[in-house]
Amino acid sequence: MTQVTAQDVKSLRDRTGAGVLACREALTEADGDVERAVEILRTRGQAQAAKRAGEETREGVIQSYIHANNRIGVLVEVDCQTDFVARNERFVEFARDVALQIAAAPQTLAVSDDDVPAEDREREERIAVEQAADRPENVRERIVAGKLDKWLDEVVLLRQRHVNEDKHGGKTIEDLRAELASETRENIVIRRFARFAVGG
Repeated sequence: MTQVTAQDVKSLRDRTGAGVLACREALTEADGDVERAVEILRTRGQAQAAKRAGEETREGVIQSYIHANNRIGVLVEVDCQTDFVARNERFVEFARDVALQIAAAPQTLAVSDDDVPAEDREREERIAVEQAADRPENVRERIVAGKLDKWLDEVVLLRQRHVNEDKHGGKTIEDLRAELASETRENIVIRRFARFAVGG
């Protein structure tokens, strides 16, 4: 078994921001393999973030984004559990990135699947059923489900890939939210948004 040194713990802590004890345990479990220890900490962090998902969020920020031509504007509310995190630069940057995403994606209807208006969902389902009518009966249900899922990927904010591919490498808004929740060890919630367009 590899001996875990204080220097190993410090270097892992600098890299991940995790606590001393968590770093020591991860390094011990990974038998001194730093990359494996990082994976262990990330997995645990995301599991803890999922556990915190139900916890109340009373702090946060309202972030705005005005497009350069002053014809599109967005307001978004992103909440967390403590004002310490609400003032954190990474948290504010995440809120800004979300506002930018909404400005760039005019088709966005809702934050999550649950927030999609029932009438919109029913309309899309009817269209998908009509489009699949000429297909064999045994595959129609799958086709309808696939079309509905694809539509939700477009209109649900958390499912969308962030428009800034260079910065976020194809991650969805939910991926970014979960990472931030794991990093801050708090429940992070995109509460609501409003998008304004001149003449829209």
